[in-house]
Amino acid sequence: MIKLVALIPLFPLIGFLINGFFGKKISKGLSGSIASVSILASFVVSVLVFVELQGSAQKQHIVNVFSWINSGTLIIPFEFLVDPLSTVFLLIITGIGFLIHVYSIGYMHDDEGFSRFFTYLNLFVFFMLLLVLGNNYLITFVGWEGVGLCSYLLIGFWFKNNAFNNAAKKAFIMNRIGDLGFLLGIILIFITYGSISYTEIFSKAGTASGSTVTAIAILLFIGAMGKSAQLPLYTWLPDAMAGPTPVSALIHAATMVTAGIFMVVRSNVFYSISSVASETVAIVGVLTALFAATIGLFQNDIKKILAYSTVSQLGLMFLGLGVGAYSSAVFHVTTHAFFKALLFLGAGSVIHAMGGEQDIRKMGGLKGKIKITFITMLIGTIAISGIPPFSGFFSKDEILAHTYEHSKILWLFGSIASMLTAFYMFRLIFLTFFGKFRGTHEQEHHLHESPNSMTFPLIILAALSVLGGLLGLPEFWELPNWMHHNLEPIILRPTYSTMHHETEWMLMGIAVAAAIVVTYFTYLVYRKYNVLPADREEQMKPWQRLIYNKYFVDEFYDAVVRKPLDALSRLCYKFIDKEVIDGLVNGVGLAVRGVGSSVRYIQNGNIGFYLMSMVLGVVLIILFTFLIK
Repeated sequence: MIKLVALIPLFPLIGFLINGFFGKKISKGLSGSIASVSILASFVVSVLVFVELQGSAQKQHIVNVFSWINSGTLIIPFEFLVDPLSTVFLLIITGIGFLIHVYSIGYMHDDEGFSRFFTYLNLFVFFMLLLVLGNNYLITFVGWEGVGLCSYLLIGFWFKNNAFNNAAKKAFIMNRIGDLGFLLGIILIFITYGSISYTEIFSKAGTASGSTVTAIAILLFIGAMGKSAQLPLYTWLPDAMAGPTPVSALIHAATMVTAGIFMVVRSNVFYSISSVASETVAIVGVLTALFAATIGLFQNDIKKILAYSTVSQLGLMFLGLGVGAYSSAVFHVTTHAFFKALLFLGAGSVIHAMGGEQDIRKMGGLKGKIKITFITMLIGTIAISGIPPFSGFFSKDEILAHTYEHSKILWLFGSIASMLTAFYMFRLIFLTFFGKFRGTHEQEHHLHESPNSMTFPLIILAALSVLGGLLGLPEFWELPNWMHHNLEPIILRPTYSTMHHETEWMLMGIAVAAAIVVTYFTYLVYRKYNVLPADREEQMKPWQRLIYNKYFVDEFYDAVVRKPLDALSRLCYKFIDKEVIDGLVNGVGLAVRGVGSSVRYIQNGNIGFYLMSMVLGVVLIILFTFLIK
């Protein structure tokens, strides 16, 4: 089955082509089924490839699809790399992607752009599969740019709303900033090693100078900062909530934002060699985790809360990467895919029940009306808060334990970010599902549970959120940490924990106690004392207003970056474009016109004048020929 790995991206591509060309001519049910079945087929093949790889003694297989680029010293075959890292991501992308497709059939049923939506979804999954399967940086970059394009199409799916179009453009442009760093990194890799193939580069990564390796690692990380929404390139991700909720789940859980994590893990040898690059990744990661977690405290849009949660969780993953805990970061990517997809799809179910309302201040008392959504979202909240025995506890604990060995300060900041997660997530649960209903009578009358096509994925994801921790049980419990042992062959310089069991138990106890205490505090604030978020900014304290407005980072970028660039553009248009360029072009035109106006008087119709001119011309040619001899 490994040789048939090319079928995995091929199936979504076929679904994209069918819906793209014939989507408007077939029924919605058939359109959604084609898109979903194509992802299911990819998932089935991914499972078969995964099983075969697990039973194989060789953990790295290269599948040549066709000869691609052959120009001088630049030889780039179109190859797929099947190894433990790519197969884990294949299962996440296709498995979670299939559930999101099924959910979308119910969620988007009444939308006029139904087939167009599934066309974009299939294309999105196709490019993400290319990204994780490629055996060189160029194929990865093609997938990288492809998911950026699809994110633009999906975030701005409801293009009649100009605000949504602006959000799509913001995502596209900010990702281009990071992509420039990634592209420069690829160029530097080729200059340094004469190749961009993973299997060739990593075997000789240590032959380059330390400063070159650091530059490569930093440039690649700049690409990851854009795609995985790290400081300072994170502001596009919360605005990406403009797209339909299934898009939010796909971008935030299973595909686009995990691309940066994948790329750093794939390139782990560079970060293992360069301590400067690793420290940079860890510091940016922990600052992002803490910064985004504080913003989530006072948000009232149910999807915005989850968006900042995603930014914060990605920061924790990069913290793990920065301290060398690569398998732990991938473990958290996996568990995060389970509970974050669950939370986003659950939020979509709430929005569906509320008739499109997203403000949690206008909700309340929903647990009796949409029981399946409530129970599954509660499971997802417990998991993301790091409360045992749910999946998020095990993956977060691993990252924080490795961080503690590396730096106590980074561990403290990471732990605070984790505690804040429990606060804003249970705040969401209490304000949405408990207390009295705060919406309109019409909204209350509209309340109903979502159809089976939407609740079925929620139940599956809830089960995965509970059981996902089995993939990485703590080794000091004398239990198998499957994720660690599975990824060990692709971590070229693995780090091993030397922590005493007593210390691990202490850290685990601190994390659990902190999560429970914060949860209880949230309960007291929003249930026992029924504190409700302020309806207007004027009712907030200054520090609350600062956090509520996201520290005015967007306004800062607008003032420092956009407005000066706009002013420079106007200046260039007024003087360089109009005066210099237009002046040059218009001047040439006027000169030709003036010469033509003068020369035209020679054309007077006098044959004698023409004959004389010819004779003079012949004489001048003969004279010129004689002189040059």
